[in-house]
Amino acid sequence: MKNKRTVLYCLTILLTGVIYFAVQALQKNGTHRAGFSGEWKSKESIAMGGNIVCCYNSGDRMLAKTMKIAEQVNFLAVEVSSSFPGTAPVTSQEKMAFDGKASEIDNGPGRGKKFTVKLSADGQTMTVNSIVYKMVPTPYHVDVQEQMLVYVTEVWKLSNDGKSISVQTNAKSNLFGGERSWKTVFDKTS
Repeated sequence: MKNKRTVLYCLTILLTGVIYFAVQALQKNGTHRAGFSGEWKSKESIAMGGNIVCCYNSGDRMLAKTMKIAEQVNFLAVEVSSSFPGTAPVTSQEKMAFDGKASEIDNGPGRGKKFTVKLSADGQTMTVNSIVYKMVPTPYHVDVQEQMLVYVTEVWKLSNDGKSISVQTNAKSNLFGGERSWKTVFDKTS
């Protein structure tokens, strides 16, 4: 009788363990989500869709048609190679930290951008707010320079299957009237 109890007790513990691990495995599979990591390609760059390409430098993420993204816990590392037509491509890497603190890229005297990045709670949407700045000639006075500011908001949405990223972009300049809005879609290549 004592052996039967011992066997029954061991079987109960074993069965409980099997059920526990099966439930844990199902929960992990159920919460699996697609991420931004991978190589991505688009027919045109983010900047070209809004025809604001003049605001960026070669090597800027906004000019790239391809991106290689490595997603980390608190940031994305985005590697791109981009250039203006007729110029050699420039490779660069941009760290997009999710902490909401401003990052800055200095492209030389009077040129660059400041940006902040926020990731949604579900990790599927990212918002990038940038201020791109550069010195430009004043109309009718090419010897006089003034600072042009372009305010850009990008909303990156990862598709449910993780095979594409749509980037909805809005831009407005302090020198040119009106706001531009456009969408760019990147498809996952690997």
